[in-house]
Amino acid sequence: MTTPISRFPVPESIQDLPEDIRDAMLAVQEKAGFVPNVFLMLAHRPAEFRAFFAYHDALMERESDTLTKAEKEMIVVATSARNRCLYCVVAHGALVRIYSKDPLLADQVAVNHRTAPISERHRIMIDFAMHCSLEVGELTDEWEARLADAGFTRDDIWDIGAIAAFFGLSNRLVTLTGTPPNEEFYLMGRVPREKK
Repeated sequence: MTTPISRFPVPESIQDLPEDIRDAMLAVQEKAGFVPNVFLMLAHRPAEFRAFFAYHDALMERESDTLTKAEKEMIVVATSARNRCLYCVVAHGALVRIYSKDPLLADQVAVNHRTAPISERHRIMIDFAMHCSLEVGELTDEWEARLADAGFTRDDIWDIGAIAAFFGLSNRLVTLTGTPPNEEFYLMGRVPREKK
């Protein structure tokens, strides 16, 4: 018995989707070897699919002043764990493992970033992401000074807050729809990928 991808309709075939959405799915399938369930879930509403991935890519793929891809994904994992979003913890945990080349880091950050073996810079980064994700998220002078002392620029601060906010939306959509993580995500960054 397979777990449904969503409590809402999903496309029976990606060939039935608008061309731009189909092309996006085929591109990720070519790169990852599978279509992440979140793509299929969001295809239920094409305009929202486009808006979601446009903002995702604007945040996660742009060059930040000092934030690395691994650091961005650490923010996603830590805040998603507090939001109890299995999909995002598993999927973005895979990216933390891949980008950091550390098979343990994602799990340690997801469980408790305060005790994880991370730098003080990373601890402050995630503390601020939690502040933005779970509390009001106001950027006070005190927060700005702490983040600047840790080497973050104002653009970095925006990125940290925006990633926490965006993935709060993502966490809630995945929870609403009951979308499970693809099984492939669990082993990514833990075992070597098969060569084609």
